[in-house]
Amino acid sequence: MFESMTMEGFILAIIIGTLAAIVYSLRILVLLERRIARLDINVEKIVRRIEKEELRIEAEERRIEHEIGVKKKKR
Repeated sequence: MFESMTMEGFILAIIIGTLAAIVYSLRILVLLERRIARLDINVEKIVRRIEKEELRIEAEERRIEHEIGVKKKKR
């Protein structure tokens, strides 16, 4: 009888340990997902900033070309 209780306790400990490992792994996955989301947001901000700068440069180029009388190339 004592041996079966020990075996049941051992199996219960394995199950609880496995569940704890799964919960910990899910916690790590959530933290990684949040970190990746922040990284994605930062990349989007950088892209928007570069896009604004490119549009400003293109507008400046058009203004300069207009001032010096350069005709546009046909595409």
